[in-house]
Amino acid sequence: MKKSRRSFKPEFKAQVALAAIQERETLNELSKRFKVHPAQITKWKKEFLENASAAFEKEGADKDADAEKQRLYAKIGQLEVERDWLKKISKQLGLPTDFEP
Repeated sequence: MKKSRRSFKPEFKAQVALAAIQERETLNELSKRFKVHPAQITKWKKEFLENASAAFEKEGADKDADAEKQRLYAKIGQLEVERDWLKKISKQLGLPTDFEP
């Protein structure tokens, strides 16, 4: 019977990586404590250190949010213009115009 792979939550990986970075215990001690292979701990530590700068990158997220906000405002404006046009045409055709939200 095959053994299924274990998956670990990001919080657990960060905890193990931080413990490895602190170097208060050897890899073998950490391996026994967390029940993870030493090579895996080394890999998580390397990934953690490589991506540490992402914690301080806020500008990219703000720019994306601003761009999305502008796109949504433009869409709202377009929909309001279309709604007003439909009201005007409905009124000219004598159709009911009570389709307010």
